[in-house]
Amino acid sequence: MNPAYKSLYEKFGLNIVYYRKKKKLTQLQLAELLDINRSHISAIELGNVGVSFDVVFKMCEVFEITPKDLFDFRD
Repeated sequence: MNPAYKSLYEKFGLNIVYYRKKKKLTQLQLAELLDINRSHISAIELGNVGVSFDVVFKMCEVFEITPKDLFDFRD
C-alpha cells in the first residue's frame, strides 16, 4: 500500500465498520458471508490492507448498498 493513500484506506475501513454495524453483523459473521478470514476483515476495517473488487461487490450485496455508498467517505 502506498503510504500516501493510508487515510483513504482508513476512511474505507470506517465505512465497512459503519455498514457492518448497521446490519448488526460481527466481523466473524461478515467474514463468513464474504468467504474471507475474520482477521482480513479486521485489517480492512483498520485500513491496513486493500480489497479486491470481488470483495467490494460482495460487501455491497451483503450491506444492500451500491459501491458508490461504500466509497462515499465522510469527513
